[in-house]
Amino acid sequence: MKTRTRAQAKLITAQLLSGAGIASGYAVGGLLAEEITGKTSMAGIAQMSVILGAGFIAYPLAVLAGRAGRRTALTLGFGIGTIGATVVLLGVALQFLPLFMLGMMLCGSATASGLQARYAAVDLVDPANAGRAMSLVVWATTVGSVLGPSFTAPGAHLGAALGMNELAGPYLISMTAFGLATLVASTLTKKIKPGAAEAVPESTESAESGDSAVEPPTMKLGPALRFALARPVPLFAMVTIIAGQMMMTNVMVMTPVHMDHQEFSLGAIGIVVSVHIAGMYALSPVFGWMADRWGPGTVIAGGVLVFATAIILGVIDATAEVSSMVLLSTALIFLGVGWSMFLIGGSALLTASVPQHAKVTLQGASDAAMNLGGALMAGMAGTVLQAGGFLWINMMATIVLLIALAFSIRAVPLMRWPGRERPLGSADSTAEASYAD
Repeated sequence: MKTRTRAQAKLITAQLLSGAGIASGYAVGGLLAEEITGKTSMAGIAQMSVILGAGFIAYPLAVLAGRAGRRTALTLGFGIGTIGATVVLLGVALQFLPLFMLGMMLCGSATASGLQARYAAVDLVDPANAGRAMSLVVWATTVGSVLGPSFTAPGAHLGAALGMNELAGPYLISMTAFGLATLVASTLTKKIKPGAAEAVPESTESAESGDSAVEPPTMKLGPALRFALARPVPLFAMVTIIAGQMMMTNVMVMTPVHMDHQEFSLGAIGIVVSVHIAGMYALSPVFGWMADRWGPGTVIAGGVLVFATAIILGVIDATAEVSSMVLLSTALIFLGVGWSMFLIGGSALLTASVPQHAKVTLQGASDAAMNLGGALMAGMAGTVLQAGGFLWINMMATIVLLIALAFSIRAVPLMRWPGRERPLGSADSTAEASYAD
């Protein structure tokens, strides 16, 4: 038990540091891309690069975790992020867009590792407590992510003091935070592997003995995707995770640029980003408890309402004569809360609705897809903002939400709801065995 508690504490610490590193540069990434290129339409390219990098690395990291354990995968992922922050600084110094984009893509590895950490927490506990275990690691990002944007202005001053572009300064903090997360991840218990809580030994002696539980063969990507696509509940779970990321990314990456155009200060932009990130993580333990108590579908349903509220508030601000700091902050808080509900609810639903040997494959695939979907939205967002302003940005989020609701139609009757117990996934449980290859 002590070993598991220490492993959870290390996951939480690494996640906190990673969150600080990601958030430190979040508010200035779009501004740097706009500065390097001189085009507002390119502002979304910074976060697009980060999310694209996370999408490309998520599945390979999941495969590595299945073969070598979570420690190896997380250490490598955070380590690549550290290198990425260094390359960003070099790209900004040279004002060379391809190098800047490469660095941002490598930073995305830290994002992918942070996402994988939530599943690593599930590996440590009984399945009945999966939602709460997952949400605690997600919640740990709150402190780091809320503090991260607060480092934006000090980081800019540090960069200026060192003779750098002041907007690049926050990436010095990112580099340090990712490096520390790498060190913490490298001390994790070697035995943590996907889908086997028993793999974490109760004592140091058993950890050194090499004994481990027998693990089922991991389903390959093709069969795993066919399994999910053929079943409404796993499919809806993946769509939920992907849609939440797309909506959040679409609005969030353009908010700093929108505020800059409205002549808000860099400090004000940092505050709005901070409250948004607080909304993303602060209530995650509540949503994890809800998922365990009443089923993931309840959390997702609440997320739909919260996302709708965020979009409505965004539209109100977009159509006002002058943007309101209070309105934008409120909208971004709701946007973060909606993302949290979709991520926790969707991840818990996916974990509960697929067989053990499909979990790690579909977890990695869904994380890859959510980041690639977010990258697509980020890549389009700059052009959309330039063409139709902040109103069109919120309309794009509306379309994604409606698509997610369409996928829920077949899944809802099969899901567990308060007062009604139903199996998660297809009623044909025997069909799962045919995808064991």
